[in-house]
Amino acid sequence: MNDSIITLDGFLDEETVPGDALGTTARFRLTISPSDDTIDETMLPCVITDPALAFSVLTELVPGDELRITGHLQLPQSSGQPLCLYVLTLETLTPPPAQAASEVRIERNGPYLFVFDADHTDVPVWTETGAWVGVADDAGAITQLLADYEHRRSAGSS
Repeated sequence: MNDSIITLDGFLDEETVPGDALGTTARFRLTISPSDDTIDETMLPCVITDPALAFSVLTELVPGDELRITGHLQLPQSSGQPLCLYVLTLETLTPPPAQAASEVRIERNGPYLFVFDADHTDVPVWTETGAWVGVADDAGAITQLLADYEHRRSAGSS
């Protein structure tokens, strides 16, 4: 098996999800950013198979938590296999500010993620892979922003 144990710090940007119907496993994506430049961000799929840790992750973690995770990094053996970190330990380094967690929501529409903040009318937009799309002036301007982004992509620039 081609894997190694690593420890990484990153952020939970979206809700954790059960990996099975009983909630004895959990899945999430850790966003790792070695710099302040979004181009350097990486989203790493993570899996928890320990039932006690999975329960804790599913009931206690919230988007915005800064985490330190240790686990086995499984490298793909073929082009159809994903890169994945099988989590052994998890520590919350910094929880998100309580105010921000209650007033900010992330919505998905197809491959796009929208961030709605009760304190602002503008709407930042990313792709699910972490590529920056732009900021819509308000929710009504999202359609035009996506159309412009798709046009740029089809023209070969981003």
